[in-house]
Amino acid sequence: MGQSANTYLTLLVLLLSLGCAQRSDTDRKRCGHCDLQLSCNCSYGGFIHVPLVPERALSLDLSFNNITEVWADDLSSHMSLRALSLHGNRLAVIHLSAFDSLWSLEKLDLSDNRLTDINHKWFTKLGALQQLNLLDNPYSCLGSPPAFQSLVRLRRLDFGGPALVELRRGDLSGVTELEELTIHANNLERYESGALAAMWPLGRVTLRLHEPFLNNTALASAVLADVSYPNTPLVLEDLHLVGNESLQPFKETAKRRIRSSLTLRNLNMSDEAVVDLLVVIDGVPLTFISIEDLTLTGEGRWERASWTDHRGIDEFFLQNLVVLDVFKFVSLLQHRFLLHYPRKVSVIHSQVFVIPCPTAHLLVNMQYLDLSNNLLTDLTVTEMLCNGDGTQKDLRVLNISGNILKSVSTINRLVAKLSKLTHLDISRNGYSSMPQDCSWPRTLRYLNMSGAKLTTITSCLPHNSGGVRSEQQWSQKLLSVPTCPEGAPSSETLPCFFQSNTLNMFGNSDLQSYRRLQSLQVGQNKFVCSCDFVDFLQSAFKGAGDVHITDRTESYICDSPLYLQGEPVGQVSLSIVECHQVLFVSVICGVALCVALLLCILLWRLHAFWYLKMTWAWIKAKTGAEALLSFDAFVSYSERDASWVENFLVPELEEPRENAEDSSNPRSPRSLTLCLHKRDFLPGYWIMDNIMSAMERSRRTIFILSQNFVESDWCRYELDFSHFWLFDGNAGGEAAILILLEPLSKDDIPKRFCKLRKLMSSTTYLEWPQEEERSGEFWKNLREALRMEDD
Repeated sequence: MGQSANTYLTLLVLLLSLGCAQRSDTDRKRCGHCDLQLSCNCSYGGFIHVPLVPERALSLDLSFNNITEVWADDLSSHMSLRALSLHGNRLAVIHLSAFDSLWSLEKLDLSDNRLTDINHKWFTKLGALQQLNLLDNPYSCLGSPPAFQSLVRLRRLDFGGPALVELRRGDLSGVTELEELTIHANNLERYESGALAAMWPLGRVTLRLHEPFLNNTALASAVLADVSYPNTPLVLEDLHLVGNESLQPFKETAKRRIRSSLTLRNLNMSDEAVVDLLVVIDGVPLTFISIEDLTLTGEGRWERASWTDHRGIDEFFLQNLVVLDVFKFVSLLQHRFLLHYPRKVSVIHSQVFVIPCPTAHLLVNMQYLDLSNNLLTDLTVTEMLCNGDGTQKDLRVLNISGNILKSVSTINRLVAKLSKLTHLDISRNGYSSMPQDCSWPRTLRYLNMSGAKLTTITSCLPHNSGGVRSEQQWSQKLLSVPTCPEGAPSSETLPCFFQSNTLNMFGNSDLQSYRRLQSLQVGQNKFVCSCDFVDFLQSAFKGAGDVHITDRTESYICDSPLYLQGEPVGQVSLSIVECHQVLFVSVICGVALCVALLLCILLWRLHAFWYLKMTWAWIKAKTGAEALLSFDAFVSYSERDASWVENFLVPELEEPRENAEDSSNPRSPRSLTLCLHKRDFLPGYWIMDNIMSAMERSRRTIFILSQNFVESDWCRYELDFSHFWLFDGNAGGEAAILILLEPLSKDDIPKRFCKLRKLMSSTTYLEWPQEEERSGEFWKNLREALRMEDD
C-alpha cells in the first residue's frame, strides 16, 4: 500500500508539472519588440502573463499591462537580464522564487501595483541589484524579517504609498548607503526614531509627509532628524504650511546645519508660514533653495523676517508661483531683503510683470537672472534694468524669454552697458523687426532670438572680438536661410541655429555666406523633402559634408510632399523617378520607343495590320449600298496563269457550247458571266475597292491556285478580301471554288489565311487534269459547282 501511495503521489507530481508546462506554452504570448541592443519594450501590450522574449535580453519593460502574477518559471531563463520593469500592472502575487535566476539584475521596478506585502525572499538572490522601486503599492509596512537585507549593492530605493502607516527600526537593515532615497508617507502614523538613521552616506532624500506636517509634527521631526545631513539634498513634497506649528520639523534640519539644498514641491503657504520658515533657516548655511508649484494664500507681508540673515544662499529657484489674491499682494519693494545675497535667481512661470528699479539695484552682485515665461513688457523690463544704466554690472546670464517684449532696439539699449554679459536669451517674444545696427556688449557670445516673428536678419548681431566664440540662434519664421550679414562673426568657427522657422529647404549654396560655419541646427521646420535637400541633410547627419548637424535628427521631419508628411528626413528614401526626372523620362521614352518598335514588328509578323486593313475595307463595303449581282463568278488568278484563264476557262464557261441542250431545261448548260480584273475593273478606282466590289457582285469566287498564285501580291490581296467576304454570315460557306492548276497542298497557302486553309481541308476542290481526255469531266464538275446556287 505504501509503495502504491508513493506511485500515485509521483504521478500526481508529474501531472502537476505537465500542467505547469502546458500553462507556460499555451497562456504565455510572445513579445517581438526587441531591438539589436537586446532591449525589449513590451509596455502597453495587453499581456496578462509575462510574455516570452529572447533569453539573452538585457532589458525588459512590461509596464502598463494586465499582469496579476509572476510565476516561478516566468523569468527562469533570463540570467542576463539587467533591468526589469513591471510598473503599472495589476500585480498582486509574486512567487517566492520568481527572481532567483536574475543574478545580474541591476534595476527592478514594481511600482504602482497591488502588492499588499513585501517578501524578503524575492530579493535573496538579487545581489547585483542597484535600483529598486516599490512606490504606490497597498502595503502598510515593509514586513519582517527586513526585506532589503541581502541588497548590499543597493544605491537607489523608492518605497511607500498612500497605505504606508508604519516604519520601524530595522526595516531598512542591510541598506548601508544610498545615493537616492524616496519615501511616500503622506499618511504615516507610527515611526520609530532611528528607522532611517542607519544609512550613511545618504544622498538625495525625497519625502512626502503631508499628514505628519499637519497633525503629527513630532513624527515629521523624527523623520527629518534621521535624514538631515549637512551634504544631503532634501526634497519635501505635498506640504501645507499654515502656521508656526507646521514649521517645527524644519528646526531639525536647521540643527543639522544642512548646507547643500532644500527643495519644496507642491506647497501651500500662508504669510505666517513664510515668515516662520525664514526665521527657522536664519543663519543656516543653505546654498540652494528651490520652490516648485507654490501657492501663496497671503498678501506677501513678510517684513517681520527682514532681520534674518541668509547670506549663505547662493541660488534661489522659484517655478510655477500662484498668488491667490494677486490684487492684494504687496509690492516687491518690501521683499528687497531677500535679494541681497543670491548670485543666481530664477523666477519662472510665475506671472511676474515688474521688478522695481530700487529693488533691482540690490542685484548688483547677481550673475544669473532667469525671468522666463512671465508677463514682462518693454516698459517693465526698462524699469527692471534701471533704464540701461548698467547697475547689474556682474550680470553674465540674462534670460527673459517667453514674455511680451516687442522691441529688439529697447533690449539692445538696456543691455549695452552690461560689460560682463555673455548669454542673452530673448526668445519667444513678439519681435517683428530688427534695427539695422546694434551695439551689443563685447562679451556677448550667445544670443537666442528664436520663436519671434522676424522675416529678415540685419547686421544687428553680436560681433565677437578677441577670438571669443560667437553663436547665433535665429528662429523667427524665416522662409529661407538668411544671408550672413556684413560684420557677422567669422574669425572663429560659427555655429548657427535656425530652429522653429518656416524653412522649406536649404543646401550648400544657401550657406556659402557663412564662411567658417561648421555646426548647424535647423530642426523643427516645415521641410519640403526634395531630392537635393534630403541628400544634403543625410550627408550632414553622417558627417560626410563640411557642415555638421548638431541637434537631434528626430527634429527634422518632412512636411511635404503629402506622402512623406511626418517622416524623419534621415529615414526618407526617394526613388530615381523623383530625383532624376530628366534621366528617367529619357530612359522611359527610349524604352517605350524600343517596345513600340518591337510591338510593331510583332504585329507585322502576326499580320495584325493586315487584319485591321481588311476589317476597315470590309466595314466600308458592308456599310455601302447593297450591290446587285452582275457576275456568276469572280476569277482570282495570277498574271502568270492568265493564258490558262483566257484560253481555257473563259471560252469554256462564257461561250455557248454547240451541243448545248434545250435552254428551257434548267439542267442544260448555259453561258456564264465571269468577272476578270483585266476587263471588268473600273478604271480610276482604288484597286482594293474594285476587288471588294467585284466579289460582292459575283455569286462565286473562283481561285486559280498555283505556285504563281501564292507568290503574286495581287492574288494575295484578293485572298485577303475573300478572307472577310467569303466567311461573312451572308455569304455562306459554298461561295468559294478552288481550282488547282498544279499539285498544291494547304501548307503552301500563307498561314494567316487560316480559314482558307481550313476550307481546303474540308471542301472538295477541283484539280486541272494533266490528261486531256479527263478535261470534259473537269468542266462538267465546274459548271455544276457554279450553278449550285440556282438549284
